[in-house]
Order: sequence, then C-alpha cells, then structure tokens
Amino acid sequence: MGRTESAGGATIGEATEREALRRIFPLLPPAEATIVGPGDDAAVLAAPDGRYVVTTDMMVHGPDFRLAWSSPEDLGWKAAATNLSDVAAMGAVPTALVVAIAAPADFPVAGLEQIADGFRTACAALAPGCGVVGGDLSVSETLTVAVTAFGDLQGRAPVLRSGARPGDVLAVSGALGAAAAGLRLLFTEAVDADGHPDAERFARVAAAHPELVGAQLRPRPPVADGPLAAAAGATAMLDLSDGLALDARRMAEASGVAVDIDADALGDDPRTALTGGEDHGLLAAFPPDAALPGGFRRIGAIRDGEGLLVAGRPFDERGGWDPYLEWDGRTG
Repeated sequence: MGRTESAGGATIGEATEREALRRIFPLLPPAEATIVGPGDDAAVLAAPDGRYVVTTDMMVHGPDFRLAWSSPEDLGWKAAATNLSDVAAMGAVPTALVVAIAAPADFPVAGLEQIADGFRTACAALAPGCGVVGGDLSVSETLTVAVTAFGDLQGRAPVLRSGARPGDVLAVSGALGAAAAGLRLLFTEAVDADGHPDAERFARVAAAHPELVGAQLRPRPPVADGPLAAAAGATAMLDLSDGLALDARRMAEASGVAVDIDADALGDDPRTALTGGEDHGLLAAFPPDAALPGGFRRIGAIRDGEGLLVAGRPFDERGGWDPYLEWDGRTG
C-alpha cells in the first residue's frame, strides 16, 4: 500500500464504522460557522449573508493520486485545498467542509486518521475558521475522497467567470507550472523500469525537489486572495485547477472576450506555466485602474475578440488536465 504501510493497526475491515468515526472525529477541524456539528443526521451552519457558496470535488486513486507517492495526510491536505480554492475563486470565505471517504477494507484506520490530520492542517494554514462538519464512510476497492465545501460571500456579489471586459487587466495569484513540473518529475524519475510508481525512487525525488513535488502533492492555493480580489472589484475569476491555457480559455468563452497572455510574465518556463495543471492559483480580471490586491500580479489583458491569445497570437493547443484523456489507467 505504498506510503500507507507505516500506518499499521486495525484496518477498516476489522473495525466498525462507529469505531472508525470515534477515532476520526476528534482529529477533524471545527468550523466557526457550526451550529450543530457531527453526530446528527446533518450539520447546521450559520449563513449570515443569507446566501452561501457551495462546490464539490473528488479525488480517486489512479487518475487523481497514487498511494506510492501520496501519504494519507497529503490526500487530506490536497482534498481540502482544491475545494477551498474553488470557494475562494467565487470571492467567498470558506466556512465548512463535508467529507465522504470510500476506502478498501484493508486500508488502515490509522490512515483515515492521517487523512483527517491533512484536513485539519490544511484548514488551519489556508482557511482558518473553516472546518469539517460531517460526512460519510464506506468501503470500495478504489480509495476515493469526496468533499463538498461551503463559503460565505460576506455581503459581496459573487465573482463569476463571465464578467471580464475588454480593457481589463488579467492577473494571477499563486505559482504557475510548479505542480506540473512536480508531476513530470514523479512520472519520469519516481517510477520503475515498467513505469509503475516506486517508493524508493519517490523518496529520492521528493528529497531533491521538495518545492516542486510539494506543489503537486500539497498545493497551497492563495485562498485569502479570493475575497481580496472581490473587494478590489475583480470582474471575473476562477481557480486554476486544470491549467492556465485551458482555464483562461474558459474565462474568455464565458465572458465573450479574448484573453491575451503576456508570455514574458510567465517565468523561465512559459510553456509549462501555460499547459500544466493543478496549480490551484487564482486567475482574475480587474478594471484597468484597480490596485491589484494580495499576491496578484499582471500577466496579460482582456481584449475584444474571442479565445486565448499569447502575445497577441491565437494559442490553439488545449493544454491542461482532463482525466478522461490523460489518465493511463495505472494506479500505484
């Protein structure tokens, strides 16, 4: 079981669901918005704004992670981070998570505890006050973590993908290309001769390139910058989960404009910055006279027209990540 082997102790198949939950509940982060927390049929949350943002995402062993490379705590962190980023991309403050886990019967209960540790540390680091308020456990041959996240708009209008206007500044917060570079290292240097994930090779790669591997396994989306962007007047925004080129094209299509990216603003490896996925930064459009908040930096402009441009020229390569196209069917 790769990086879960050290968990030891009872497996899910040996423990009851009640016992597993008894061990997990104390480890989960509480949410400040909780009125009724875990223990009843459903949680009750405060919604001071009268509205709430809701999103859901899942991570499946194989297309989304490999146990030979990701520890259970990594899984909890990443599952939290990817959902927190989606809430932030609407301009909202994350308030609560609901988590459902389906795991093989021989998966250690201690592994579930470590997943809970990942949720706790991610919420504390990325969205203080957000916590896990409920969820579900089940058994499956394929380890799957599904998360539903909630957010508070705090009286602001949600920032949609569809509001970018010609003349707006295009800006990004967060790293570009680091997660893809880390994934490339894993698939080229952390596998055996047959292309299967290898724990020993992984350990060497992780030690040699901690920032790149960490960007893939434990992304740190700039969650706080989402509400800051909304307050600064962002006209459009989305989470860079699938790659800059693919997601910028989504903004262009939704807004009926052309998104023009300045290649010189993309760093030393602009191609990876454009076509790599899973950065989980924030891509936003701002009025030309707006002061860019937080960690946002200019990378281009919104223009009349349609589609994605790079240095004023059409960029037709799809780029990004699509599990229906890219997954090679392997686990590990």
